[in-house]
Amino acid sequence: MITLELLCARFTRLRVEDLRGWIAEGHVRPERAGDELVFTELDVERIRLILELREDMAVNEEALPVVLSLLDQLYALRRRLRAMGVEPDA
Repeated sequence: MITLELLCARFTRLRVEDLRGWIAEGHVRPERAGDELVFTELDVERIRLILELREDMAVNEEALPVVLSLLDQLYALRRRLRAMGVEPDA
């Protein structure tokens, strides 16, 4: 688990106000440790993905929830296929 301060140090292009918006929208779901937000490695990778979508692939804020939802569905389907013993294509 890492703190907001360490997260911002890891991703220099991450703005705290953007992250707070993503948390409010449910795109990132950190835990609380007292008054502090803490992020799992899954949260960190989700933030990395959102930054790449926004900045590298120019996905705008309106499309971001749709793209994240589709990716979540894709990953869920891949997990289900693996559970059935089918290895999805890379």
